[in-house]
Amino acid sequence: MKTAIVTDSTAYIPQQQAKDKGIHVVPLQITFGNESYAETELDAVEFYEKAREELPKTSQPPIGEFISLYEQLSGQHEEVVAIHLSSGISGTMAGSKQAGEMTEGVDVHVFDSEIACAVQGFYALKAAELAEQGMDAKGILAELEEMKKTLRAYFMVEDLRHLQRGGRLSGAQALVGSMLQIKPLLHFQDKLIVPYEKIRTRKKAMNRIAEELKKDCGKEPLQATVIHANRLEEAERWKAELELACPDVEFTISHFGPVIGTHLGEGAMGLGWAKK
Repeated sequence: MKTAIVTDSTAYIPQQQAKDKGIHVVPLQITFGNESYAETELDAVEFYEKAREELPKTSQPPIGEFISLYEQLSGQHEEVVAIHLSSGISGTMAGSKQAGEMTEGVDVHVFDSEIACAVQGFYALKAAELAEQGMDAKGILAELEEMKKTLRAYFMVEDLRHLQRGGRLSGAQALVGSMLQIKPLLHFQDKLIVPYEKIRTRKKAMNRIAEELKKDCGKEPLQATVIHANRLEEAERWKAELELACPDVEFTISHFGPVIGTHLGEGAMGLGWAKK
């Protein structure tokens, strides 16, 4: 193919699926004490068990990993489309862009998903499909911008303090949420995580997210993903409920992996969707 597709590990595309689709994945890093791991090395369930004992730290991929990959791809492809988690919460995209500028023999085009997790993965999978059809980077990026117009995602957390500690939400918002036991709906706006609505219970928050999906289902073919932080059974029940409400939507289940889970905390739940 003329164009190679790259993303980072926070898209949480299953490894075999990424391999089958020809998507190259650069992992972010997780650190427990003095031990650092590539995110792709950690099992999500084991991660949450370990995180109960010690809160890890996260970091973007070393720029050298991007350079090494782009140099490798330069011998096989003319262009690269690299799709990354929101630049508002991570420097991953900036590192990827810098590495592309330092690599000769291949044109690297970096796309800001302005989001993360499996919804970010929607973009990478779409880009891989288009690349396989022979579309060039300019065409792929235009298609991804069109997808962005239809993409929506909302999530909730059990405890706002994880976001506050990581600097992803203001301390005042975290304090209010903890005092009143509010389960705020969160979303990405202008590349940042911000409150959407304040809701008092977990079930009401999930119902409110479902209401937002129902506004869009039936209008055009949609794909949607239920995203959970070590709550698989609850995610499966919610998916079944959503399938009854929106039978024309193609649903999957994904997860908040170690990097995003560090900042959201165990028990987080989300739903994202976009036009197929």
